[in-house]
Amino acid sequence: MRHFLRLLLLVLALGAAAPVQAQAPAASEAQVAWRLLDYVSVDYAGAVANGQIVNPAEYGEMTEFAGQIRTRIDALPATAGKAALVRDAAALETRIRDKAAPEAVAAQAKALAAALLAVYPSPLAPAFPPDLARGRTLYQEQCAVCHGVTGRADGEGAQGLDPAPIAFADVERARQRSVFGLYQVIDQGLDGTAMASFAHLPAEDRWALAFYVGRFAFTDAEAAEGQRLWESDPAIRAAFPTLAAVTQTTPADLASRIGETKARAVTAYIRRHPEAASPASGGALALARTRLAESQTAYRRDDRKQAGDLALSAYLDGFEPVEPALGARDGALLRRVEAAMTGVRVAIGQGAPVDDVDAQIARLNALLDTAERALAPQEADNVASFAGAFTILLREGLEALLIVVAMIAFLRKAERPEALRYVHGGWVAALLAGGATWAAATFLISISGASRELTEGFGSLLAGAVLVSVGIWMHGKSHADAWQIYIREKLSRALSGRSAWLLFLLAFVVVYREVFETILFYAAIWSQGGHLGMLAGALTAVAVLAVVAWALLTYSKRLPIGRFFSLSSILMAVLSVVLVGKGVAALQEAGWVDVHPVAWIPRIEILGLYPTLEGVIVQLLTVLVLVIGFLRASGPGAKAAPAG
Repeated sequence: MRHFLRLLLLVLALGAAAPVQAQAPAASEAQVAWRLLDYVSVDYAGAVANGQIVNPAEYGEMTEFAGQIRTRIDALPATAGKAALVRDAAALETRIRDKAAPEAVAAQAKALAAALLAVYPSPLAPAFPPDLARGRTLYQEQCAVCHGVTGRADGEGAQGLDPAPIAFADVERARQRSVFGLYQVIDQGLDGTAMASFAHLPAEDRWALAFYVGRFAFTDAEAAEGQRLWESDPAIRAAFPTLAAVTQTTPADLASRIGETKARAVTAYIRRHPEAASPASGGALALARTRLAESQTAYRRDDRKQAGDLALSAYLDGFEPVEPALGARDGALLRRVEAAMTGVRVAIGQGAPVDDVDAQIARLNALLDTAERALAPQEADNVASFAGAFTILLREGLEALLIVVAMIAFLRKAERPEALRYVHGGWVAALLAGGATWAAATFLISISGASRELTEGFGSLLAGAVLVSVGIWMHGKSHADAWQIYIREKLSRALSGRSAWLLFLLAFVVVYREVFETILFYAAIWSQGGHLGMLAGALTAVAVLAVVAWALLTYSKRLPIGRFFSLSSILMAVLSVVLVGKGVAALQEAGWVDVHPVAWIPRIEILGLYPTLEGVIVQLLTVLVLVIGFLRASGPGAKAAPAG
């Protein structure tokens, strides 16, 4: 085992691998299509009424936009969900051609826009509350000449423009526009008009402009009333848990929930004070966004070391603390965010172009927007809590159970019941340590993301290394004559002293690493409510695990000694490969091991298989050690070999 540990540490130190270029998302074309959909949802009502064209020029623009929407969506890269988008875009074009009711067209355009962003994510909000003073300065310098000082489209530059500039102070139009829609126009410009793209401005300046122009249609008096409503009504605050909620909500949408007068007042306030909806400075995702922005700044000034450290901090300190809660609500989203976090670190580590890193961070921020919505406060029902608690405990507990049951069955076969106390002592101590960990994490300390990953990583590698040694040894004893010799000559010495304590250590490590992980998930589920469901799920999982343990122990008693050791050695070998794979993955997430993604390798967590070169190399080397060990244990003179 000592030689295997040395080999394992050597492999973990490997850092050379072929670089894999990060792929920038095709966000730009999707954003253009979204912007066109936003315009159709607002402006179609001015072109058609009661099935008749009331403004031929406007209707011509709508049909042109509908065709562009379909064409642009059809040209997007293939991905899951694209076919449905293309189909819906064609249906929208048909409705516009058939002069359908404005309400129906607006609803369909908005639904398609939302689906488009779900399939091709785009940043839905700024990382921080925008600087509105900066937005006012930019507006006066670059926008007021056409749109007017007060947003009424009456600036000197507006004379003779066809079509005329948008009047931001137009109340009816403003109630249909979201801040995100305004941002898209500022970012992309508007084809066929004098509105140019301002993509050359930093993203924070574009957001500042979007928020500033989004307040023109709402008065200061309304903002004062909105502040009163905000401070006195928790339901209104709950409607805007994040900046993403502020940027996506139109006044019309809000009015459908709280009434027109209140909606205007709240919109006036929140667009003047977006910081009111920003997560608290100590919030986990707020910290993740802060670290990502700092990493982006460092990378732009060519400080790759600091950029990499900050990107790692964004994961460990900003996102890792909410992983259990997000995993309990949306496991698929959790894996997407983890992959995007890894992609950012890989791009920085490989020295990718600044534009590529910016694109990776933009995609990650879009996923964080989705994660924030998934994490928004909600009361979990008992059914969801039951399912989450049952699944997590069964998944985490089964792996440890297999190892502990194999150890107990082995000692019974060896007729050494007095050594069982070391195994039982190990798993009981692990449960007690888990309880102490929960108490400490709840009342005394905060378990950092790095601590969690390092605990899982080193625990998995240690358990995997021990299982390699145990598996090889068991394979060597799978012959009945070898076992009888071993029983007579070696077992008494082998199960005394260090070997007995090795059983204790193995039982403790394999159980504690699973208890540690389960505690974090259960704490997240408990915080969402549905306490009875969670307790029922946990008790049901314990009952299932107990039945599995009883069945395995009963079956093992009936197995011939050689068959028992043969099957046990295979089980130990498989679990060792799984554990070293999980261990390397955890150390990669903690930043202790480099990450070189391999796109063609699937992610199969139950096998400890992750699409990285380092993890696969360590697993292959573990398989190689096992094969060599099994062959040597089966060779001449090996049958009576001692346990060592």
